[in-house]
Amino acid sequence: MIRQLLLALLLAAGSSDVGIREVKARHEPDLLATPGVVSVGIGLAADGEQAIIVGISEDTPAVRESLPTALEGYPVVVQHTGTIEAQ
Repeated sequence: MIRQLLLALLLAAGSSDVGIREVKARHEPDLLATPGVVSVGIGLAADGEQAIIVGISEDTPAVRESLPTALEGYPVVVQHTGTIEAQ
């Protein structure tokens, strides 16, 4: 019984991971086209919930206000990363 419960939990966790990846893929082009956005990834919000992580080059109210707070039920976490350059 416990084994079945653990398997069900693992499958549920895996399916939500696929869901957030699909959401990220759908919205990434538009997010990256937003002035000031330099990266889009998947991570955790402060409460431990899966989130879309958006990196911004300049931490200004205008940039933050141009971004959604959630996408298809997943929270959007904005992080000031600065400019990202390939090495």
